[in-house]
Amino acid sequence: MSSKKLRRAGLSQELCDRLCRYQIVNCQDFLNLSPLELMKVTGLSYRGVHELLHTVSKACAPQMQTAYELKTRRSAHLSPAFLSTTLGALDEALHGGVPCGSLTEVTGPPGCGKTQFCIMMSVLATLPTRLGGLEGAVLYIDTESAFTAERLVEIAESRFPQYFNTEEKLLLTSSRVHLCQELTCEGLLQRLESLEEEIISKGVKLVIVDSIASVVRKEFDPQLQGNIKERNKFLGKGASLLKYLSGEFSVPVTFQPI
Repeated sequence: MSSKKLRRAGLSQELCDRLCRYQIVNCQDFLNLSPLELMKVTGLSYRGVHELLHTVSKACAPQMQTAYELKTRRSAHLSPAFLSTTLGALDEALHGGVPCGSLTEVTGPPGCGKTQFCIMMSVLATLPTRLGGLEGAVLYIDTESAFTAERLVEIAESRFPQYFNTEEKLLLTSSRVHLCQELTCEGLLQRLESLEEEIISKGVKLVIVDSIASVVRKEFDPQLQGNIKERNKFLGKGASLLKYLSGEFSVPVTFQPI
């Protein structure tokens, strides 16, 4: 993906630091420049720049793999295949829970509990693996200002009273849920493009977008000519970024669509 950071594309730390001074931080920034421009900022020869272009292009391009390689990679992954919802009937319908490495859409009419479900999944992801959790951090992107820390604590205490029996455990769980508020389509896309580094640095095991519908409805009037095309373009790019992140890091991604 073009949003991949250059430090993960095989470039040296020294070169990444130098490029960062020119606001060149990901593969897209790098590949948008001409060889001459890259020669100026890197100090390399024409041949050296072309070798870098090959390296970066290869790093961000989808890699071809056989069906056997794909199966072997998934089988060898240490992460759980599912994150249980702890709701028996729902886990049964989902064949185990919310799948890791995939996108999960949460849909329903207003007020049916979609946000409450997302907050509950945030709690579950922070739990130890012995309790069915992922023992990691959560990145919660809130576009409706609906998330509250108080509700997170209430759900934790009511769903798992035997585990959350101390203030220390509640503090640990709440500190593992990282909240980002994005109120525009542009802001949301920029956030998604920067998630790769945050997932790595924070040890994120679950990504939630609550919700895509909120920002789209505010900015795209379906009655205006051309809006449908722009809306579909935004949704396609957002879905592509989320799909890449879920597959690359084997994390479940939960979001509310249109």
